[in-house]
Amino acid sequence: MSQPMMAAGFVVALLDYAVSRGADRTDLLRAAGLDEHLLSDQDNRIPVAAYQALIAAAMHATRDTALLLRHTLESRLETMSVVGQIVHHSASLPHSIEQLNRYLRLMADNDGPAGRDRFELLQDGKEVWIVDHVPVQGPDYIGLEASFARFISEFRRSFPGRTFALEMEVTYAPPPHVDEYPSLFQIPVRFNAQRNALRIDPVWVSKDTEFEPGNSYVFGVFTRHADALLEQLGAQDTLRARIEAHILPDLHQGSLSMDKVARDLGMSRQTLYRRLKEEGITFAEIHDDLRQRMARDYLTARKVSVNETAYLLGFSEASSFVRAFKRWTGQSPTGFRDAVV
Repeated sequence: MSQPMMAAGFVVALLDYAVSRGADRTDLLRAAGLDEHLLSDQDNRIPVAAYQALIAAAMHATRDTALLLRHTLESRLETMSVVGQIVHHSASLPHSIEQLNRYLRLMADNDGPAGRDRFELLQDGKEVWIVDHVPVQGPDYIGLEASFARFISEFRRSFPGRTFALEMEVTYAPPPHVDEYPSLFQIPVRFNAQRNALRIDPVWVSKDTEFEPGNSYVFGVFTRHADALLEQLGAQDTLRARIEAHILPDLHQGSLSMDKVARDLGMSRQTLYRRLKEEGITFAEIHDDLRQRMARDYLTARKVSVNETAYLLGFSEASSFVRAFKRWTGQSPTGFRDAVV
């Protein structure tokens, strides 16, 4: 299975911050399994698992479970990724979110919801929300709280004295550092909600509210650089990723033909089999794992029933889906869905 990767700029920034808070740099690098030379270029790709190990080691070393959250609120996105430069040179909040969704992969690969953007600007009556559609499970809340903290910190810094965030609702339970939320986020937070969303002042989506005029030439320079990086990542994509993208629209059909997929990808069945073997995966495992991830996505979103989820994933009977889901997670689909509410 190919592992998700992320930009080294975020790893370096957290590493430096943790060291400034008393952690030992050598110990952190050893815990994350990283060498300094891999961090020399902020656009280098680092395994997400290594970053997660770094977070855990840094929190342990500093005895601060809010370390990543604190770091996010005190750091600048533009110093870690070209995406930050693009966002800061966008014309408005809707434009910046559009660019963020477009270039998210340059920051980190993720198993976001298929077929939709990660971030959605949602108007609900007179209220305006930024919704994060990535499902949150267990310790994943650390990334989500940092995600919303990034929105808040960038606007606090760029528009001092102007109200941006009003309240936040999250699907996770109160974290160990919940007592610090009032001073760090400075807005009400509702835990164990049905979605992850940040309510903002509606003025930010008004047609009359645009960011200060930026330099369109500079914006173009940054986006061209980002597009080149995306093209490089696309060229490095694994065969597994290509197959997943190809079979996703046909999951509801159930049994998928490896011969047809091979033809559609311009190769023989034998070539496809050989190349998958080189990546250490089989066609059946790719199909099964994609079904599992999509099942989690559908059930977390709670917009379809268990029976409808079974149909969307190509199971002929709901009972077959239930057995598969228990094999994947150790839980029934209903139990899993109820646990994330």
